[in-house]
Amino acid sequence: MENIIKIFEALEKDARLTPDQVANMTGVPVGEVQKIIKKAEKDGTIVKYKTVINWARAGEEHVWAMVEVKVVPQKNVGFGAIAERIYLFPQVKSVYLASGTYDLAIIIEGKTMQEIALFVSEKLAPMDSVQGTVTHFILKKYKEDGVVLEDEGEPRRLGLVA
Repeated sequence: MENIIKIFEALEKDARLTPDQVANMTGVPVGEVQKIIKKAEKDGTIVKYKTVINWARAGEEHVWAMVEVKVVPQKNVGFGAIAERIYLFPQVKSVYLASGTYDLAIIIEGKTMQEIALFVSEKLAPMDSVQGTVTHFILKKYKEDGVVLEDEGEPRRLGLVA
């Protein structure tokens, strides 16, 4: 089990690693690395390999929002049925069951703030089980999936001098 965790941690940090590289990093034989990866892909333990893009640096504008959703859980299915209805929309990038005031935390991507606002007001809020929503627009991403996105040359705000 320890070898599997080492392999998963290496791939989570850099999905481009080859089995040879993973073997060198973890000390696990290449054949075993390949077998573990293949099995994990097949059984759904490894769900996706992902590239994190700094869209602002690429010159492409993307607007992101985190939407808190208060819902009425459905009898015999709880929050799963409403979560599924929500995650099927292409604008929805992530859906999480959360503790606290709201039940679901949703990450939405759009081209404009207006596009996201229309999605929330016309698609999400009118759903039968939805009692309320709060939308938080993401103004700037500093770190995503463990990767710092901020430009090193960007000026830093200095404290006030008395």
